[in-house]
Amino acid sequence: MNFGRDGSAPQTSSDLGVMEPHSRLKALSDYGNAVDIDYNIPPRRYFRSGLEMVRMANVYLDEGSLENAFILYMKFMTLFIEKIRQHPDFKTVSVADRAINAQKLREVLPRAEKLKSRLLEQYTKEYQRYLEDKRRSEEKERELERKRRESEEKKKLLPPKVAENSEINTGDLISPVILVPPPSTDAISYPESLEPVKPQIPKPDTLELPAPGVPSRPSFDRSAKPLSLLSPSIHSKPGLRDVVIPSKLMGKFMALAQRNTERNVETCGILAGKLEQNQLIITHLLVPKQTGTPDSCTTQNEEEIFDYQDQHDLITLGWIHTHPSQTAFLSSVDLHTHCSYQRMMPEALAIVCAPRYNENGFFMLTPNYGLDFIANCRQTGFHPHPTEPPLFTTAEHSRLDNRACIEVVDLRR
Repeated sequence: MNFGRDGSAPQTSSDLGVMEPHSRLKALSDYGNAVDIDYNIPPRRYFRSGLEMVRMANVYLDEGSLENAFILYMKFMTLFIEKIRQHPDFKTVSVADRAINAQKLREVLPRAEKLKSRLLEQYTKEYQRYLEDKRRSEEKERELERKRRESEEKKKLLPPKVAENSEINTGDLISPVILVPPPSTDAISYPESLEPVKPQIPKPDTLELPAPGVPSRPSFDRSAKPLSLLSPSIHSKPGLRDVVIPSKLMGKFMALAQRNTERNVETCGILAGKLEQNQLIITHLLVPKQTGTPDSCTTQNEEEIFDYQDQHDLITLGWIHTHPSQTAFLSSVDLHTHCSYQRMMPEALAIVCAPRYNENGFFMLTPNYGLDFIANCRQTGFHPHPTEPPLFTTAEHSRLDNRACIEVVDLRR
């Protein structure tokens, strides 16, 4: 994995609402099955991301977000039962990685089947509740219509009002005849408008009822492909999950990079953390063994990073590096480095610290252009890219938290 810079200037989606239960579950399953692989990403990276996929699914399940958990389980099974063997470099995957993956599949398969039954039960209850609400709305509408007809009938039975006779001769002995309506036991009052207000009855495929314990419902176009593996739904700005960054992170990173910075050498690290209440929280800064130059950084012994993340159930949330003598931006090499992170997880961050200019940048590839452009670029090393439309942008889904803690793990020692 290489980090560097070149010194150059810097879906129509529909809500999956209340449908017929089996159709609704099939739509969710179809979305989870819509997994594609990129042959330019090494298969081992998929195996690493598969472990993180299961970790995230387990968190969603524990928190009661059943649909998000089910989608991630389905993606995992589809990827490693059907798709990964199509990768031309599949044979390069180690026996150890395959064994770990096989064990995870044995855990996930029954878990997903049980979750499928729970979702079908939940969908059935929601659909029955919807049908009951619809029945009551229709009864209310019929009652309003009945009252309207009764009011119209009563109005027809009343005699017309007698007009006053303004031409009566005072000499006449004939008194005017006053018609008095027959006595009525009911006092009838008439509204200004006799048209009843008709309640709007939503259709089954548009009504959305909150599912117990589910903080949010995936929104997607059923024919669309998912943008990433480590996402339970199609995310496009502003649908990204928040990434919480401890405010102390940058200061601690620049402190441990100080010796390299003084020698005009880059330093890099991995951002790892956890999923909690649909937020991604950076909790660890992992600094691997590495070599650096004034405009690049290359990690070594990545297995140490993987082992540490496995032992502590950490999810990769991006990376961080210094620009010792330049401003904060993403170079051509940085863009390619970050592409693999963002292809796996749309919220992945690239943080750049520029101590000479006292600035920090929080970046991501533009989802609608930059991500696909860089993924399809086959050039290596430092090379020019077009500047318009922009290939990267500020990560607006990230936010600093003064109270959040950060643990630094320096594996260079």
